[in-house]
Amino acid sequence: MGITIAITIILVWGFHLFYSLNSVIIEPGNSYVYLHVLIQGFLYTGLFITGHDAMHKTVARGIKMNKFFGYLTCFLFAGLSFNRLLKNHKLHHKYPASEEDPDYSTKSQNFFYWFLLFMKRYVTITQLVIMAITFNLLKFLFSDISLIVFWVIPAFLGTFQLFYFGTYVPHKVPHTEEMMPHKARTQKGNLVLGFLSCYYFGYHYEHHESPTTPWWGLPRYKKTICTNE
Repeated sequence: MGITIAITIILVWGFHLFYSLNSVIIEPGNSYVYLHVLIQGFLYTGLFITGHDAMHKTVARGIKMNKFFGYLTCFLFAGLSFNRLLKNHKLHHKYPASEEDPDYSTKSQNFFYWFLLFMKRYVTITQLVIMAITFNLLKFLFSDISLIVFWVIPAFLGTFQLFYFGTYVPHKVPHTEEMMPHKARTQKGNLVLGFLSCYYFGYHYEHHESPTTPWWGLPRYKKTICTNE
């Protein structure tokens, strides 16, 4: 099932991106532009969530297949290095919300400071070169403005969504007793909100408690925890 979901996310992301670049007319009064930007941003988030699940080997049973989806989705998201992400993510799970956690800010909990620090730790020169080359190649097929609106901006929206719902909100202080030992809280609200916010990544305590549970299995795992309490 993991492979099917991963392929579906990749295909929907690709088809919607192509449709938006090729068919949506960019005009200030065209409300569909904003709708497609939001949809594409959400699909970008899905790409990264798939890559994240590949880090935990939950996309497929085989290691090679997991790595394939991990490399592919992280690259499609923004030219990211799967190996670099994997290394940092292991540290995040081993030392959550601490000095050793590359996703965390111990110096300041200010949202903007933390976000900029987060970006600084993950953006690389290689990634920027890859994205620049890709942008210039795509210019042969699509207009500059279309690429900026439907390819660049949604990637930033996805990054913002992942940081806010998957890092900032779950791990910010105060760290209460129920957040231990992971220093992670869980998102409240119904399943629709949980999915739309960040593919259930807001169920962050559950994710740290059971890293081998794929994103689409977190609601069931959350329910199991609540039932056993």
